[in-house]
Amino acid sequence: MHFRSFDEFWPFYVNQHTKASTRRWHFCATGSATLFLLAALLIKWWLLFLAPLFGYGIAWYSHFFIEGNSPVSFGHPLWSLVCDYKMFTLMLTGRMDREIKRLGKRPMLQVS
Repeated sequence: MHFRSFDEFWPFYVNQHTKASTRRWHFCATGSATLFLLAALLIKWWLLFLAPLFGYGIAWYSHFFIEGNSPVSFGHPLWSLVCDYKMFTLMLTGRMDREIKRLGKRPMLQVS
């Protein structure tokens, strides 16, 4: 798929993260990657290598085993990264469900 702008890409990205647990796993992935980046800057440089391992590993797990689709980062790595942080921020501030509704999507609830 070809997207001309971030505003076109964002609804597609959200549509690929319909399940709440997928978004929660992404939240953990983005948070972990960010912590490893900070730790690399402040503590030991080699911790930088753990950022993508945890960031992508946790997020990709959620796509393959929970959401049942392919990670968006395969085709659009930069926009996907920006969207990860946008979704992280919206979740951190409690506004992600509102954003899903604004886009006309219905978040899928999972039965435990």
